[in-house]
Amino acid sequence: MFEQSMIPKGKRKTGALVFAVLGQIVAVGIILLVPLMFVQALPTAELESMLVAPPPPPPPPPPAAAPSAPHHVAPVRKFNVNELVGPRTIPKQVAVIQDIPANMAEASNDVGGVPGGVPGGVAGGVEGGVLGSILDSGPAIAPPPPPPPVKAAAPPTPKIIHVGGNVQAALLISGPKPVYPLIAREARVQGTVELKAIIGKDGRVAKVQVADGNPLLVNAALEAVRKWVYRPTYLNGVPVEVATEIDVTFELG
Repeated sequence: MFEQSMIPKGKRKTGALVFAVLGQIVAVGIILLVPLMFVQALPTAELESMLVAPPPPPPPPPPAAAPSAPHHVAPVRKFNVNELVGPRTIPKQVAVIQDIPANMAEASNDVGGVPGGVPGGVAGGVEGGVLGSILDSGPAIAPPPPPPPVKAAAPPTPKIIHVGGNVQAALLISGPKPVYPLIAREARVQGTVELKAIIGKDGRVAKVQVADGNPLLVNAALEAVRKWVYRPTYLNGVPVEVATEIDVTFELG
C-alpha cells in the first residue's frame, strides 16, 4: 500500500522513503495524542449529588401514654337510724369525745360534789361510778371450778413383745424331750441347737426357726419344740405374743 501511494514506480530514492515513513509516524502520533490532550471535564455536579450522604431517618413516634387509672368514686352510704352497721375499716386514731363541759369538770373536783348529783352521795364521786359501787357492795360470786384434768390416754398394747429365753423357760408347762437321732448317736454327735420361736397368746409355739446348731440334731429339736406349751403372757391385762430364744441340748449318756 505504501509503495503505491508514496514511492513512484521506477527508480527508488532513499530520501523519499524516509520522508514517507516519518510522515506516517507523525500522522499516527497526532491521531493518538490529540484526544489525550483535550480530555472532557468530569461532571462535578452530578458526582457531588451522588456522593451526598442520605438524610437521617425520621425520629421514632412518641410512646403511647399509659392508660390512666380509673377514678374510684366512693359510694355514698345512706345511714339508717333503725339499723346498726359495723364499720368496714378500723380507724388509726379514735377521737375522744367529752360529754361533760369544762366548768362542770372543774366543779367535780370540789368537795361539794357535782351540781345536780345524787343527794347524800359521796363527796368527789365514787371510783367506777354508781353502777360499780352497787356491784362492789353485793356478795362476791365464787369463780367457777376448774375443769377436771384430762386423763392421758393409755399407750396401745404392743402385739408382740420380746422375752429372754431364761424367763420364758420358767413359764413352760409341758415340753416333751426331743428324741435323740440314731445317726447322731452312732456318730457320737452332741451339742445345743439354738432356736427362735414366737409363742402365741394361748401359750403354744406358733412359729419356730433355726438360729444355730448341728444339722444332725436340728430336725429332732424342731419336732420337740413345736409341741411345747407355755403359760400365756399378759401385758396390761391383755394376752400378747412373745418372741423368745429356745436352746435344746443333746447329750450322750
